[in-house]
Amino acid sequence: MRYKKSEAKEWARQEMVGQWTTMVTPFTQDDELDIKGLTKNIEHVLKLGTKGMGFSWNMGEFWSLTRAERLTLLETVPRIVRKRAYTAFQVTDTCLKDMIYMCKRLEELEYDLAIIAPPYIMTKTEEQVINWVAKVAENTQIGLAFYNSPQFGITLSAKALSKIADIPNVVAIKEASFNMNISIDTHLEAGKKVVVSTPDEEIFFYEPYYGFHQQVMFANTSDWRFDTEEKHDYVEFINLATKGELEKAKEIYPRIWPIKRVSRKWWGRLVARTGGSLPVQMVKYWGELMGMAGGHVRPPLIPLTDEEKKEIREDLTKLGLIKLTLKA
Repeated sequence: MRYKKSEAKEWARQEMVGQWTTMVTPFTQDDELDIKGLTKNIEHVLKLGTKGMGFSWNMGEFWSLTRAERLTLLETVPRIVRKRAYTAFQVTDTCLKDMIYMCKRLEELEYDLAIIAPPYIMTKTEEQVINWVAKVAENTQIGLAFYNSPQFGITLSAKALSKIADIPNVVAIKEASFNMNISIDTHLEAGKKVVVSTPDEEIFFYEPYYGFHQQVMFANTSDWRFDTEEKHDYVEFINLATKGELEKAKEIYPRIWPIKRVSRKWWGRLVARTGGSLPVQMVKYWGELMGMAGGHVRPPLIPLTDEEKKEIREDLTKLGLIKLTLKA
């Protein structure tokens, strides 16, 4: 690892900057892990200027992977990335022993961070979540990034997140409640203790009014969905905003907004259709249209219809992100 446990918070403050991406887990037509596709995706994202990569997150369908597949993914990533970017891996599970085991494997394989969220099913109170994170932290050396998301059945308040930030090797909080009030309050309550990040670039526009600063976009899929190898408007925007150069970043934002508007349309439509599930099927297909590997999604996620795919292709064509001749 790049730091000792006692140095984890300071390491994060110095090194967690700029754009970090969230990677999908590509599958082959035979429903196996697509390692060739994973390699292709990593090489593509490296060309965009992204600083770090997160694997096995919710967009990575970690909940659909067998234990063997998850460990294969965990062990394969470092061989492909070869320390050309920072790496993080989500270890969230309902079994404490499995989570600790995965954290130790991350340490051995020299990952930079472990991502941890509440153990879905049985956690109903904030106190349960705080105690759970503390138990994982006690048994690991690697820095932990806590993931606050309604996808896990409980969304923590800013005050609870501030308590999690007090745990020695918790170094970051990804505040992805999609509630801007919680995000702002978390920056104010916990931002001096750990790195806090909301995965929506609009958070930067609140900084001058509330007096906080977000130093990293940790993490989203917008880099490889919005940018191409030739044009890095999104990553450039994030790099400027995270450095505090907000006025320069604002000059770029009008080039990003039309893509963001289309993304929001599809995000909202599919989340509404599924009662709140992340639209992994849309993100994977969007990535495929941009030249990445994706493949199908696993149940209980529902695939896009042919009509939806056609409409997405047309939307991305109008944005100039893909050519009209590109096939599904």
